[in-house]
Amino acid sequence: MSQSQWPAQLRQGLSAMELSVTDGQQEQLLAFLALLSKWNRAYNLTAVRDERVMVSRQLLDSLSLLPWVTTEHLLDVGAGGGLPGVPLAIVCPDKRFTLLDSNGKKTRFLNQCVLELGLDNVQVIHGRAEDCQPEQPFSQISSRAFTALDNLVNWCGQLLATDGQFLAMKGQYPDDEVSALPAGWQVESSHSLKVPGADGERHLLIVTRAESNR
Repeated sequence: MSQSQWPAQLRQGLSAMELSVTDGQQEQLLAFLALLSKWNRAYNLTAVRDERVMVSRQLLDSLSLLPWVTTEHLLDVGAGGGLPGVPLAIVCPDKRFTLLDSNGKKTRFLNQCVLELGLDNVQVIHGRAEDCQPEQPFSQISSRAFTALDNLVNWCGQLLATDGQFLAMKGQYPDDEVSALPAGWQVESSHSLKVPGADGERHLLIVTRAESNR
């Protein structure tokens, strides 16, 4: 299976997920995936190299977060190859997205995506979460395959609004990580994510400060 079969895969997946995405946005999503595949050969942006599963593992998986994105300005930490931040930005042109990563090669790729895809709702920051000083904290922060939950809240807690949410995308439900959360933090809810064509479990954990810590 080659890239020529990506458009059909994407249409079928979006239909199965009941997501409404315009033809223009689907073209942008596929253009992003082609960029990711091309740059990945030199920059090691993602472990997924099999073009047969890229639509499912990268585009559809990222878009499975969409129903929980309620903020007007999302921070994606450990943005890496732009997942889930870039696909979300493409289908939510009315929202703003800040993509943060400490790896210079990855942020160069992200800046190239912004340029080539015309994503004027995306800002890329090269730096560590601990050093980031936004004008105001974020009400939602997404994380996909970035780090364990305790690290996430310790490194990025200062970037989250008092009543904000971490949207942590995981594979199997991470019981060990949940039990290791430091005092003052809680898993407010968890959701099983259905991603067409993807093997294995996918979960979204919504992590918030405990009531007593707000």
